[in-house]
Amino acid sequence: MPSQHAIGVFDSGVGGLSVLRALKAELPAEPFVYVADSGHAPYGERDDDHVLKRSHAIADFLVARHGIKALVVACNTATAAAIHTLRQAYPALPIIGIEPALKPAAARSQTGRVGVMATRGTLNSEKFAGLLQRLQGSAEFVLQPCDGLADAIERGDADRIQALCRQYSASMGRFGQEPGAIDTLVLGCTHYPFVADSLQAVVGTSVAMLEGGVPVARQTRRLLEAADALAQPGPLAAPLQFYSSGNPALLDTALQRWLALGQTAQALG
Repeated sequence: MPSQHAIGVFDSGVGGLSVLRALKAELPAEPFVYVADSGHAPYGERDDDHVLKRSHAIADFLVARHGIKALVVACNTATAAAIHTLRQAYPALPIIGIEPALKPAAARSQTGRVGVMATRGTLNSEKFAGLLQRLQGSAEFVLQPCDGLADAIERGDADRIQALCRQYSASMGRFGQEPGAIDTLVLGCTHYPFVADSLQAVVGTSVAMLEGGVPVARQTRRLLEAADALAQPGPLAAPLQFYSSGNPALLDTALQRWLALGQTAQALG
């Protein structure tokens, strides 16, 4: 795949911008095309068939319209539901998924109790169950489905975000460094890093928070290096394009708020 082609990135909405942020930091010379499937969100509260169909529709669009050289599935739910069939559909295309950072969290935890905040779709998936099984005995994982939180972040509803952060963290039990407390919190949805400050204020500054964007960015670099497909730095900033299947204005607002980008998203038909 020619190195000047873009990397495609998609999520059910604006949450994948946290992964794009990590990708841009790791690969500043690369062009990116980002799709927010906000018109069909939230994936985490939809059935697997819906997520599977949308994931393939977006991948088809990115390959056919933009000739992408790699695809980043910047959504835990979509990775769990569709990563294997996407790789079957596009065997020559590097496809990078994301999963909750359970393994590094278990290695980091001193109390042996790790909290996992994620969508119901992610926590109920076979892929997540397999991940838990592989890590059995490494830590006690306290799983918390966070219905509505991704949607509140998508809409920028500050009051609802604060209320849900308090509600869900309270449901998980004690946080801190004392024996039996949760000392490490996994942000298992790409939306959640954007409210990390709100969560930190609730659970305390001694609790470590882990997200998946940085490992995804590093894996993307490794695969492109192996394929000799890294873009070469040029005199101009690498182009970025954005699409939304919902209201593009919501994506525009998120781009300004979280990435300090004044770009305008296009409507995805």
